Amino acid sequence: MNSSEIIIIGANGQLGKALQAKYPGAQAVDIDTLNIGDADAVEQYDWAGTKLILNAAAYTNVDGAESDEGRVSAWQANAAAVRNLVKTALMFKLTLVHVSTDYVFDGTHSPHLENEDFSPLSVYGASKAAGDILVSLLPNHYILRTSWVIGEGKNFVRTMLELAKKGINPVVVSDQIGRLTFTSELVRAVDHLLDSHAPAGTYNVSNNGTPVSWADIAREIFKAAKLNNSVSNVTTIDYYKGKTGIAPRPLNSTLDLSKIKATGFVPNDWQVDLQAYIEKEMSS
Repeated sequence: MNSSEIIIIGANGQLGKALQAKYPGAQAVDIDTLNIGDADAVEQYDWAGTKLILNAAAYTNVDGAESDEGRVSAWQANAAAVRNLVKTALMFKLTLVHVSTDYVFDGTHSPHLENEDFSPLSVYGASKAAGDILVSLLPNHYILRTSWVIGEGKNFVRTMLELAKKGINPVVVSDQIGRLTFTSELVRAVDHLLDSHAPAGTYNVSNNGTPVSWADIAREIFKAAKLNNSVSNVTTIDYYKGKTGIAPRPLNSTLDLSKIKATGFVPNDWQVDLQAYIEKEMSS
């Protein structure tokens, strides 16, 4: 597919930036140029020549979504806006690629399969599940369910490196288990599914490798960056004790990657991509 036939929604986010790098000829829009939450704006947009929508837009403030205002914003961005894209895709017979999250599950299964029943714990997770259901109604769609995304923006790796520079030895949650997903892997997965004409549907996408805790990842970050900072473990309950407006988190975010591997996609180990990411960060 010619990249000029692609529109990237949420182009200014971590994934959106990575998609722009992969598809430089694509239309790149964000809320200031196309507010997909506005049904009239979506309906009036010029979709001529577009064959593929890459939706990287979402409300991702997990704790913010628990507030009265945030709840509305989360449902607007993650469900109502997705409805508008689905209607457009149906009308113009477009393919829609949509990014989902492990937060649509409660974290009691290990690892999560694509056909697991939805069981979100939070407003954010519920709003994303609603979006998944809408997208699944399309004949031509790919839902990429992912976890713990790292790209060009504010993320866990950069936060840990910033703390290290300040001489801080962080206390990090040790009972949430999963794998990092670098935006480079998400983009590779999108490109692979499209190029291979894989069957429509939902695919789990994360980096490969041993599932570990956030605390373990923090230690790997310091090791890869050749820093001597130490990491102290804390449970999720203790970490958030006394804090209000905190969304419940699934303790298990590990995704089963068998389905996308069966299409011929070989995901990179998260430790390999983490090392490369940190080398780039340290040299910039």
